[in-house]
Amino acid sequence: MKKVFSIAFLEVVGAMLVMLFVAGFLVFLFERRKNPSDFGGHWLKGSASGIWWAAVTMTTVGYGDKAPKTPAGRIVAVIWMFSAILLISAFTASVTSALTVTELESIVDGPSDLRRVRVATVSGSTSEDYLKDRFIPRSSFETVREALDELRERRVDAVVYDGAMLKFLAFNEYAGTVQVLPRIFERQDYAFGVQSDSPLREKLNQAILQVINRPEWDDRLKRYLGQ
Repeated sequence: MKKVFSIAFLEVVGAMLVMLFVAGFLVFLFERRKNPSDFGGHWLKGSASGIWWAAVTMTTVGYGDKAPKTPAGRIVAVIWMFSAILLISAFTASVTSALTVTELESIVDGPSDLRRVRVATVSGSTSEDYLKDRFIPRSSFETVREALDELRERRVDAVVYDGAMLKFLAFNEYAGTVQVLPRIFERQDYAFGVQSDSPLREKLNQAILQVINRPEWDDRLKRYLGQ
């Protein structure tokens, strides 16, 4: 319901209502004297009859209980008929688009969405610190698998943890049940720990660069982490 009644949807509905009232009021103005049986009487009653006729025409129900008879009224009717086709098409497209986007979207698209959903993370991790620093309520678990189990059972709505670990587990152990967002909330690099004056430091740096710059590196990532 929240996706359907979006700003774009309300704009289309608002445009439809405005044009509905305009078409109905114009027909009343042109028909009130020469067609009093259908659109006569007090301006409120006559306008209501015009709006009723416009609504019936727009939805192609066609009761036929009211119809314009003057040339000006019929011109308005013809214009309204073709305009109504475009309006109904726009309305249908708006609803269809909203429902399709709802199917494709996750309820969490970024950090700003975490405050309104149930979040899980791993105790003592930098991910837990990330959530604490932003005062985001969370449930903490001993392992990431416990957190993902809660997500799979729909007891939480999102798991915040290291991207590489989440991708590996989602691809290998939770395939088809959880998905990892493509964006990174906060960059945190991995590293090998060596002494600051260790002769291995430069060798490790060179070896890492050689590995990650090879064409087969991407294939290896896909093998472990998925697309």
